[in-house]
Amino acid sequence: MPTPLPIPIDFRLPDGWVPARPETGETEEVAFAAVHPQPDVGFAANITIAGEMLPEATTLADIADESVEHLREVVERVTVGRRREVGAADAPALTQRLAFSATVNGTHRDLVQTQAYMSLQDIENPAKRVMLRLALTATAAQHDDVLGEFQDFIRTIHSDTKARP
Repeated sequence: MPTPLPIPIDFRLPDGWVPARPETGETEEVAFAAVHPQPDVGFAANITIAGEMLPEATTLADIADESVEHLREVVERVTVGRRREVGAADAPALTQRLAFSATVNGTHRDLVQTQAYMSLQDIENPAKRVMLRLALTATAAQHDDVLGEFQDFIRTIHSDTKARP
């Protein structure tokens, strides 16, 4: 069962991407997943969304470091590529690119994951912040081909104030 996000959001998937059930093991953390319609050598590029309340003293860099350590526990070598802090002071964000090897459905794959962390103010309680973790995972060969679609997807995300009771 997917984990609900701490705040409702609205977004638009890139053309052709379809909602998917999160992989076993991810379902405890992932609120939403989608897959690309054209797999690369049997691996479908995917986008996942997760989120949680951001503890007061925790930074997006702290959360990104935790994600890297978590990934290192379950896959072969992880290399942290570019990491950038972006966004405004009232809506900070961080992106990082990870390269790693993993065995997926019995096949060894070189994968690349671009992660984007967004900090949003809780509309009901502005003293609280929500962290959204968005991830694009694709084969090393396909990643750069779908990265623009992921970036376009990120630009569509916003709080869904209509979904609040």
